[in-house]
Amino acid sequence: MALSKNFGKIRYLYTLLVLVVLAGCTVSYKFTGASIDYTKVKTISFAQFQNRAPYQWGPMATMFNETLVDMFLQQTKLQQVDRAGDLQFDGEIVSYDQFNKSISSDGFSSMVQLKMTVNVRFTNNTNHEEDFERQFSATRDFDATQSLDSVQEELVGQMIKEIVEAVFNAAVANW
Repeated sequence: MALSKNFGKIRYLYTLLVLVVLAGCTVSYKFTGASIDYTKVKTISFAQFQNRAPYQWGPMATMFNETLVDMFLQQTKLQQVDRAGDLQFDGEIVSYDQFNKSISSDGFSSMVQLKMTVNVRFTNNTNHEEDFERQFSATRDFDATQSLDSVQEELVGQMIKEIVEAVFNAAVANW
């Protein structure tokens, strides 16, 4: 009987010890996808992307600029400089449009597609073979019963995030 009691206590202590050890062990790995040689590339600069789209929404350029800068500063160890960075970005928002995507049986639009396109010029002053000028686009659909004003901020934010991630991957992910 005493052996059974001791075995129970040992098993309890062993289980407790394993739980404490497991609770204290965490694995943290952050994969940003960036493959930057920080011995060569140390700085980054951004020109302000202007909204040159025929259809305008005031906050869009500011939202894009802030999201682009934030992505690179949060996901890399690069220092931002005002100009002449090792990596440089400039460009403009070239289109922002809405289109009727589908028509209902009564002949009216049932879905609307919002599309945003940004022209990006990227210069890598440490390796000009990686330079590019390219357009990045994103689209979002919304129900035609909703007004653009009611969904615009959220959808533009989503499109900007998608475009900025694509720009990041094209510029520094190299995959």
